[in-house]
Amino acid sequence: MKSRFLLLLAAVSGALAAPAPPPSTPQWTLQDSGVNALLRGVSAVSEQVAWASGAADTVLRTADGGATWQRLTVPTEVGSPPLDFRDVDAVDARTAYLLSIGPGSASRIYKTGDAGASWRLQHTNPEAQGFYDAMAFWDADNGLVIGDSVDGRLQVLITSDGGASWAPVPDSALPPALPNEGAFAASGSNIAVIGRNDAWIALQGRVLHTADRGRRWAVVDTPIATGASAGIFSITFRDRQHGVIVGGDHKREGATGDNLARTDDGGQTWTGVQGQGLSGFRSAVAYLPGAERTLIAIGPQGADRSDDDGRSWAPMALPSPQAGFHAFSWAAGSKRAWAVGSNGAIARLQVEPQRAP
Repeated sequence: MKSRFLLLLAAVSGALAAPAPPPSTPQWTLQDSGVNALLRGVSAVSEQVAWASGAADTVLRTADGGATWQRLTVPTEVGSPPLDFRDVDAVDARTAYLLSIGPGSASRIYKTGDAGASWRLQHTNPEAQGFYDAMAFWDADNGLVIGDSVDGRLQVLITSDGGASWAPVPDSALPPALPNEGAFAASGSNIAVIGRNDAWIALQGRVLHTADRGRRWAVVDTPIATGASAGIFSITFRDRQHGVIVGGDHKREGATGDNLARTDDGGQTWTGVQGQGLSGFRSAVAYLPGAERTLIAIGPQGADRSDDDGRSWAPMALPSPQAGFHAFSWAAGSKRAWAVGSNGAIARLQVEPQRAP
């Protein structure tokens, strides 16, 4: 009996001492979008349905896993300049919101409920100096939009009725803006939402947080370096405590350092990651669904992966040496994502989390 126990103890001890197996190789599949536009918005719904958006009125949708992409038409005024749809957020296979960027009335919100066959203009920025950057949704009815500051006031809009109305958060509920403070409209991932009430917004160098679905907001500084072309570009949370922000200088994409930070206390404090950090500028970051500690960060010239909650990172292979992407989105409950980039680039990504030993 004693010897059997000792054998079992030895087996358990050996298993605990064994190193974790290496993460599986990501599987990339380049796809034909049928367009040459710059794509910066993407929202995956399932392993079959995903949406993408970008410059020159471009909106795309696939219902067959990306084997084919259909270009959708958003009605705009005859003779008006093309819109730049920097963000698309799909809440199901048939319902999606579109955000266009630009000064004043060029910043708009559209919605479809019939898989893109028709679109309804929900909101146009009333501020001549305004500029919307990104949006996110807790569910089909509740969402928010962040815009650049106007006259020292941060611009956050909230909807609780599926976008039928968009109400600005009162100035009294928001901290004052820093001079010319705003967010980068680069990947539609400036906002992270968790549960029913929490949201974090990545400004250029600070992070806003609400715990009551936008009624009150607090702000904290971060160690991310800022400048005219540098700052935070993306934020993600896996629960109410653990989050990561990434960015850098989009005019110095190969530069490393001061472009990554993480939090273990819900964003009350942010700690920069030194040493095994990102290998360059990154415009989007997200946790792998169902894998507590695995993250992917992606940018126009590369990608990185972390399997320890953002503490250390390693470069991740891209589908080709020339490939790079601006944004990506995981399908809910899946290990499949889509990435989008310049010249109509779209690729599907399949990643498995690092298995426990």
